[in-house]
Amino acid sequence: MEIARVAARLFVGQGLRATRAEDIAKAAGVAPRTFYRYFATKEEAVAPLYALGAQRWAEAVRTAPAELSPPQALAHAARHALTPGAGVSASSWKWAGALIRLAEESPALRRVWADVCHTAERTLAQALAARPARGDDNVAARLADSPRLRFAAATASGAVRVAVEHWASAPEATPGPLDAALRNLEVLRHFPWEEWGSGEDGGDGGDGTRRA
Repeated sequence: MEIARVAARLFVGQGLRATRAEDIAKAAGVAPRTFYRYFATKEEAVAPLYALGAQRWAEAVRTAPAELSPPQALAHAARHALTPGAGVSASSWKWAGALIRLAEESPALRRVWADVCHTAERTLAQALAARPARGDDNVAARLADSPRLRFAAATASGAVRVAVEHWASAPEATPGPLDAALRNLEVLRHFPWEEWGSGEDGGDGGDGTRRA
């Protein structure tokens, strides 16, 4: 993570084009060959920072109170992960906004951001599946592969991603992306959660609307 933080500081401070992988390695106190052991390109160095917020959100979904329905758990987790000073520090939010803005300017960095977002969908599906699985890893793995749940996770991830990208484009206009994310997540209140896990998706989990 230290290499990722150094890369972010250099990208934001001196510009993406002006920053070489060798510059990142030197500033992080590692040899270039060590850098390339972990990252194929300089842009990939910030992938761990892109992924951090999504990981926090997924974990907050996983550990949300059991009595919450899936839409409530998603909103609960969003409030934790997207409130500056709560799930992440306000200064970290500034760095996140700057890196997301850079992704709009660089096709290579945009690919890294897109890859992280795609992986985040799978992570969120696993977090949603863990709720009705009640600690059974085999059940959780089967549920996480449900096409219906993966669609819901992709929709939820997109709802938050769009809110974060919009906020990053003009961070001074709003204190954070939370309000927009919550509005976007409202669409999942109409998702047929009670049908998830049945039929081709793998059978009735027996817990009503709280199946994922």
